[in-house]
Amino acid sequence: MSARTWLFIALGLFTAFYGVTLVAGAAAARREGAAEGGVKPTAGGLVVGFITNFFDTLGIGSYATTTTAYRFWGMVADERIPGTLNVGHTLPVIVQAYIFTTIVPVDSRTLILLIAASVAGAWLGAGIVASLSRRAVRLGMGGALVAAATFMLLAQLGALPGGGEDLSLTGGRLTGALVGNFALGSLMTLGIGLYAPCMVMVSLLGMNPTAAFPIMMGSCAFLMPVASARFIQKKSYDLRAAVGLAVGGIPAVLLAAFIIKSLPLSAVRWLVVAVVLYTAAGLLRAGLRESAPAAASPAAAGL
Repeated sequence: MSARTWLFIALGLFTAFYGVTLVAGAAAARREGAAEGGVKPTAGGLVVGFITNFFDTLGIGSYATTTTAYRFWGMVADERIPGTLNVGHTLPVIVQAYIFTTIVPVDSRTLILLIAASVAGAWLGAGIVASLSRRAVRLGMGGALVAAATFMLLAQLGALPGGGEDLSLTGGRLTGALVGNFALGSLMTLGIGLYAPCMVMVSLLGMNPTAAFPIMMGSCAFLMPVASARFIQKKSYDLRAAVGLAVGGIPAVLLAAFIIKSLPLSAVRWLVVAVVLYTAAGLLRAGLRESAPAAASPAAAGL
C-alpha cells in the first residue's frame, strides 16, 4: 500500500479514537449533570455549524466566524469556546481532509511529517489552553482573532507571498516547516485557524500555494482529535454546541466541495474581516476589564 493509503487508514483510527472519546465524555457529563440542555443541538447551533463549515470548505475558515457567532448570540461561555471549536469542528474537518488530500498531490513524506508536527503542537497547546482562566482565554482569543483578521486582510489585498511550484520539502526548508507547523498546531487550540498562516508558510518556503489545502486539512484532521481529547478530559467545552457544529457541518462540507465548489467571496471576506475585528475588540475589552488574579504578597509567600 502507498504512504497515502496508510495515512487514510491512520486518519480512520484517529476518527474512531475521537468518536469513542466524545461518547465517553458525553456519558460522563450526563452522569455528573454537567451536560446542560442535554446532547441534542439547538436549531441555532446547527445553523452555525452549517454556515461556518460551508465557508470553511471554500477557504474562509471556521474558527473566527464560529467565535463571532457564539459571542454575538451568547451561545457559549467565552472560556469554553476554544474547546468547543476543536471538539465540534473535528468531524467536518476530517471529511474535508479526505476530500482535499485526494485531490491535491503533495509529497507523502512532506505531508506526513508536517501533520505529525502539528499533532505534537496541538497536544501541548490543548493542555495549556484547557487550564487557562476566563480572562486569559478572552485575551488569547482576542489576539488570535486579530491575527486571523490580519491574514484575511492581507489575502484580500493580494499581499500574501505568491509561492513557487514545489510540492515537497527537504533539508532546511523541511525543518523550518516542521517548526512552523508545530507552532501553528499549538496556536490552533486557542482559536487561530491554521489555513491562512499555513498558506503563508508554504508559500514562503517556495511551495505551490495549493499545497496548503492538504497540509492544512490533514494537519487539522489529525491534531483536532488529539486536542479534543484534552478539552474533553478537562471538561473545557460545551457539549451541545459542539454536537451542533458537527451535525450541521458535515452536510455543509459535502455541499460546498462537490456541488457549489466555488463562489465569488470577495465581499463576504471583507464582511468577515470587519466582524472578526469587532469580536476581537470585544474579547480584548472584556479580558482587560476583568481583574487579573491577585499576585501573592511577600508576607503570604512567607518571605
